[in-house]
Amino acid sequence: MRNTLALILAGGKGERLAELCRRRTKPAVPIGGRYRLIDFTLSNCVNSGIFHVAVLAQYRPRSLAKHVGIGRAWDLDRSWGGVELLQPHLGRVDSDWYKGTADACYQNRHYVAARNFAHVLVLAGDHVYAMDYNLLRRVLDVKGADVVVATLRVPRADATRFGTLELAPDGRIVAFEEKPPEPKSDMVSMGIYLFTREAFFDAMARVPEGMTDFGRHVIPSLIGEKRVYCYIFEDYWRDVGTVDAYFDANMDLIADLPDFNLYDEDWPVRTPSRDYAPARFYPGGSAARALVAEGCEIYGTVRNSIIFPGVTVGPGAVVESSVVLDECRVGADCRLERVIIDKETAAGDGCVLGHGDDYTPNRHYAEQLTSGLVLVGRESELPAGLRLARNACVEVGARPPDFSTLDVAAGEYVRAGGPA
Repeated sequence: MRNTLALILAGGKGERLAELCRRRTKPAVPIGGRYRLIDFTLSNCVNSGIFHVAVLAQYRPRSLAKHVGIGRAWDLDRSWGGVELLQPHLGRVDSDWYKGTADACYQNRHYVAARNFAHVLVLAGDHVYAMDYNLLRRVLDVKGADVVVATLRVPRADATRFGTLELAPDGRIVAFEEKPPEPKSDMVSMGIYLFTREAFFDAMARVPEGMTDFGRHVIPSLIGEKRVYCYIFEDYWRDVGTVDAYFDANMDLIADLPDFNLYDEDWPVRTPSRDYAPARFYPGGSAARALVAEGCEIYGTVRNSIIFPGVTVGPGAVVESSVVLDECRVGADCRLERVIIDKETAAGDGCVLGHGDDYTPNRHYAEQLTSGLVLVGRESELPAGLRLARNACVEVGARPPDFSTLDVAAGEYVRAGGPA
């Protein structure tokens, strides 16, 4: 794979992740106690022997750029190869916003053309999985393929959310349909495509004709004209595209026998390290089935939860089935159940977040918050004694004056700068 250039699509606005993507692009969303979503794709690249990586960013890329840096955490700070962040900008031949996944690659086609790679690997930056990309290359070589699409099987009812495909007995893709209302197959695309150089530029030639998205336009147009084959992936994979998927992906990591192994020394997930002291548990503090990162101070009880670096859980507090991001403070005697709290948020003493049997969907995020999760935006300050019922959401940067009541009903949305 040393003669392969990886293009990681990282421009996602992440609207279905609600407040988690208010100030960051989707691949920069923290996950698993110390990682960001893009860490899994970058780690897969270097573990597969790919050391030429370009990250195609667009929406709010600052935190992503700071996180990736010069690629040192992934051994990508090198004179031969390395990682580059590519963004739309004026002064380039194409300077418009990316209109789709294929258009993002099209607008950077000159970057690819200037580098003499035999293969181009197109990846998404917001999936949790471990894959050896050499297995795609093997299919490409054995089958004499022009394009290899990574695929997996899903329940037929879930296939409507993906590009579905039909296969010939030899693994050649004979039909591809993006998000069909009535899927004809349970085999779906993972949004991972390995092209020969010639096939990649053939695909790019189709973008000016309006084919701006790989799944919706380009791949279906190549079937019948090119030798398009599949590689069937059979291990853990999760597309973290919704709030529920994000929560579930975190909870997957703390299962007694997790399907995704963060502790595999042969396939490490790399991420930049930070200078925190070790986590500390005070008398009365405990954690069970939990990931507690460095720099945390635990006075209360943590169960079935993921606690990111620098978090304080106060005396008498109980954090249950929740995700608490960096530098948050959970006050004394708080109760959290099925809550996601973004960075640098403080919950005053006695807060009860996530309670009751009313599952009214959130009035602002009617599609994103329906399962009972409570979502608190980053850099918020929750007043002491606050109660947030199921599917409640607090906007980024909310302060005590923004809460017209300390008893926020199910499905309510608290705006920063005053009540709605």
